[in-house]
Amino acid sequence: MANTDSERDRFAVVIFYGVVLLVGYLAFQVISPFLIPLAWSAIFAMVLSPVNKRLASRIGVTWAAIATTIATFLAIVIPAIIVGSLLVHEVSGQIQSANASGVAVSTPARLQQAWEVVRTQMPYLHLPADPTADVREAFTAIGTFAAGRAASIVTNIASFIAQLFIMLFGLFFFLRDSTPIVAVIRRLLPFEGELRNRIVDETYELVVATVGATFAVAVAQGAVTGLALGLLGFSAPVFWGVMTMFASLVPLVGAGLVWGPAAVWLFLTGDVVRGVILLVVGVGVVSMIDNVLRPLLLSGRTSMHGLVVFISLIGGIAAFGFIGLVIGPVIMAALTTLIEAVLTEKPAAKTDR
Repeated sequence: MANTDSERDRFAVVIFYGVVLLVGYLAFQVISPFLIPLAWSAIFAMVLSPVNKRLASRIGVTWAAIATTIATFLAIVIPAIIVGSLLVHEVSGQIQSANASGVAVSTPARLQQAWEVVRTQMPYLHLPADPTADVREAFTAIGTFAAGRAASIVTNIASFIAQLFIMLFGLFFFLRDSTPIVAVIRRLLPFEGELRNRIVDETYELVVATVGATFAVAVAQGAVTGLALGLLGFSAPVFWGVMTMFASLVPLVGAGLVWGPAAVWLFLTGDVVRGVILLVVGVGVVSMIDNVLRPLLLSGRTSMHGLVVFISLIGGIAAFGFIGLVIGPVIMAALTTLIEAVLTEKPAAKTDR
């Protein structure tokens, strides 16, 4: 009789976990279309948590969540509309100009002379006589591609608006119900109380420090570089500012991938004054933003190694698309915290024995 009862218990346990797995799979199918905007909601909720807590102490939890969500909406939509419209105007203008005139890029005399020397010394490379020929071909290809993707761009804009609404809706509830949500996460972690709390707290600190500082530096460097290039007479400064934001995520070189070649081009064309100005701005202002702003934002917080951040960004994009810029560092931050927790826990376990 005892054996029969134990077999029934084991069968009941198997059925229970089978039902749990089935319900979990079905729940994932329901939630999966909204995972990306909800992931953004969670990230924004963590980054904005200090601001929301200060407001909650004055106007209450619900009204604080409403105010923070509205402020986030304005902070995202207004700059996105301004930058997006300027970006579309600049890029479309450059593409139309390229298609109409064949991209009339005049090769600087010094660059042409150096190019001829390279062609003479290395004939086996079969280099074209005009070093700007590839540039013209690239712009023509960009124009053809953009024209064919116009309908897709409109569809993506509609999708972005829908996902933005879901993200803001989720942000409100993450902010309002942050305390019970964190409590559930703590209970779900299979660790002892103190270790469990440390994992949650350190993961939060890593996410806010790494993601917040990385994107703040990228936006600041992009804005300064775009402004400098615009004042120095370069066309499409907003476009180059956005490119600088992405380039700043690359370790070591960073924003120099944009302003560096631009400065070299000015020197090659004989415009030494503007070249020196851009070089001074690039080295003395743009590059120093990282050295000043990042330590300021990371003060009192831990952060991931620069190489780990870079790999998590590139790997995140490859695995999840654009949202991978956030999800990648979040996953690596959680993994880093778990590894550190396990490594620091082992000596304690041996001591207890």
